[in-house]
Amino acid sequence: MPDDAPAKPLEGDYDVVMVAGKTDDGDGAKVVRARPGKVEAGEVRAMKDGQPLVAGEIVRLEPRKDAPQLFNVHVEHTVKPAAAKTAHNGPAQVATDEYRESWERTFGPRRSQLN
Repeated sequence: MPDDAPAKPLEGDYDVVMVAGKTDDGDGAKVVRARPGKVEAGEVRAMKDGQPLVAGEIVRLEPRKDAPQLFNVHVEHTVKPAAAKTAHNGPAQVATDEYRESWERTFGPRRSQLN
């Protein structure tokens, strides 16, 4: 294809990233990702032993022969965000019917039940 020919738009089912440079800390790469219906900016980083995966996707990038800065994206696993912590301190509050009956046998009925 001649250099002045317009680029052919991506068609069909695709998922590609373009490397746009290093991250500020130098440990990863800034990327622009294009897939059907979405164009996103993000980062890719190597997984490290002993470090948790917070959220995002584990991907395998396959270099494209026609463009050295473009990679086909293969999603290997999606990492869901960890559940949000509750706002209270201390152990979980567990009170079964058996627990309440035992409480009343030990300490007596609640004052609201006496009236």
